[in-house]
Amino acid sequence: MSGVARRTVVAAAGSAGLAAALAACGGGADDKNAAPEGTPLARTGDIPVGGGKILADKGLVITQPKAGEFKAFSSKCTHAGCAVSSIKDGVIVCPCHQSQFDVSDGSVKSGPATAPLPPEPIQVVGEEISLG
Repeated sequence: MSGVARRTVVAAAGSAGLAAALAACGGGADDKNAAPEGTPLARTGDIPVGGGKILADKGLVITQPKAGEFKAFSSKCTHAGCAVSSIKDGVIVCPCHQSQFDVSDGSVKSGPATAPLPPEPIQVVGEEISLG
């Protein structure tokens, strides 16, 4: 190596790996799929009462447990990280191991998941639902 000590190269490579790992673990507003706050995600008429809609490209599930009440959760199952795939009979279902989560609060209805789906902040203005 032309004048560069091996340990310098190893240290630089290690730092780059750590930076990449930390970036991969990030989430929230810096997530590449996250919509900016206030950006419309769906219309209220798109979300059935007692059910919901999965926004796979945004990593979200929006539900309407009761007429006019809207909730949002991460669409990533807390058991193994799979994306939930359906909403039926008041539950959000993960296809990987059949964990089920309540549409009203994201709580576990049946496992193997033991932790609820994390809630996401939304706001409803008129007919539009957006991050908030």
